[in-house]
Amino acid sequence: QVQLVESGGGLVQAGGSLRLSCAASGRTFSSHAMGWFRQAPGKEREFVAAISWSGGSTNYADSMKGRFTISRDNAKNTVYLQMNSLKPEDTAVYYCAAGATIYLTTQRTAYWGQGTQVTVSA
Repeated sequence: QVQLVESGGGLVQAGGSLRLSCAASGRTFSSHAMGWFRQAPGKEREFVAAISWSGGSTNYADSMKGRFTISRDNAKNTVYLQMNSLKPEDTAVYYCAAGATIYLTTQRTAYWGQGTQVTVSA
């Protein structure tokens, strides 16, 4: 069992940066791929990025490549999402997720956090 708690969301101006953190508890954290999804109002939850259990492999949604960076620290049971050059369309609730591989989908995710709000003003 893995419990996930996100933090780091907030309000930022367009072009700014935020770093989200996801603290995990549970013995099996280091054996899971970890990822981030987001959901904007009225839209489906979409994949953002994922990282393998070792940190050696990553996967990004095309629209996030070059702006977002996912990383993890297994010693701290924490995964991060560094978001740069933020745009108003990045406004959403961001969810931490854990699953078997870096090719996460909403159906392939075993564990979810409760989400953290990110709002980007124009």
